[in-house]
Amino acid sequence: MNFQNNTIVHLDLDTFFVSVERLMNSALIGKPVIIGGLSDRGVVASCSYEARRFGVHSAMPMRMALNLCGDAIVIRGDMDEYSRKSRLVTDVIAAYAPVYEKASIDEHYLDISGMDRFIGSYKWTHELRNRIISETGLPISFGLSVNKTVSKIATGEAKPNGEKEVPRDLVQPFLNPLPIRKIPGVGDRTRQLLHSMGVYTIQTLSDIPPEMIQHVLGKSGIDIWKKANGIDLSPVVRYSEEKSISTERTFETDTIDVQMLERLLIHMTEKIAFKMRKKQKLASVITVKIRYSNYDTHTLQKKIAYTSFDHTLMSTALELFRRLYERRMLIRLIGVKLGGLIGGVQQLDLFDNNDKIIKLYLSMDQIRMRFGSNAIHRASGVEKSDKIKRAKAPTE
Repeated sequence: MNFQNNTIVHLDLDTFFVSVERLMNSALIGKPVIIGGLSDRGVVASCSYEARRFGVHSAMPMRMALNLCGDAIVIRGDMDEYSRKSRLVTDVIAAYAPVYEKASIDEHYLDISGMDRFIGSYKWTHELRNRIISETGLPISFGLSVNKTVSKIATGEAKPNGEKEVPRDLVQPFLNPLPIRKIPGVGDRTRQLLHSMGVYTIQTLSDIPPEMIQHVLGKSGIDIWKKANGIDLSPVVRYSEEKSISTERTFETDTIDVQMLERLLIHMTEKIAFKMRKKQKLASVITVKIRYSNYDTHTLQKKIAYTSFDHTLMSTALELFRRLYERRMLIRLIGVKLGGLIGGVQQLDLFDNNDKIIKLYLSMDQIRMRFGSNAIHRASGVEKSDKIKRAKAPTE
């Protein structure tokens, strides 16, 4: 299949967290707003365009942000409400789009290839955007082009609250004058390295031989070079709330040892949360499963705010287990599943946390990636392996 003949839409909610807060409090409209941790060690999770004009950006220490923009209104943030609004937007898209991918809490990709046979692609996308705005009250922008990369860049140029179509024959003229930072995947280090080579625009990057870029940037260099040339063959992956990662354990001897079961549940949740973070995913549903000695199997699930932090997931897993385990019968199997996965990183969890906690997670994960997932774990999750008969590997 030639993906370059596809028609791909990228939809992105504008300053999503701030927009949700403004729906709840119209007095915030037009004012510099910062969402994030309120402590001295807090971190910016999101900010309004008014705050960005002062140099504020996400992942910046809150103290620095307030030095730049002293008049900003700081809000801790409500991840439950943001998650609820995100689902409302997804529901509207799901009702109309033939194929869509939820890429993160605030962005979606749609494959509307062939739509021109029935209604113009731009007209259809324009009408969908208006429906989202009408039904959710949230501002949203879209880019429409031949693939994910060009559509995403087009959305960035359409913001705030705008629309942009880049026809197939205008892809390179559109990309060429833009700065290289507009390319998805080009971070600060890559940008600085390319700048040191005199590469500032996408056109300059696209003209460099690909083998030279690969020599400088490694394997990722070829991907960046392709994007600079408007090439992206990645398909829109059909979204499903069933996307999940899970693990379960069956015991050699059926047990009623609640303390051991809870320790094991903590350990299992910690391991699959790490696996989820490695894939840069966030979960919005957690399910706990138990199987009694008579093979009766019961599950209980709960929708949660999008998160990747296992201390949040573990507390919910324990809550579900304690609600689920009422019969006080011997247990044969216990399992936990994280579902409703979307792309995202830990900055979405910053409202109740600070940079110290973020750095702790990053340090723990770096140790695990270097020495294995069992290299470090919480003492509360230490399991007694001699009681375990077999373990299913985490699945997705």
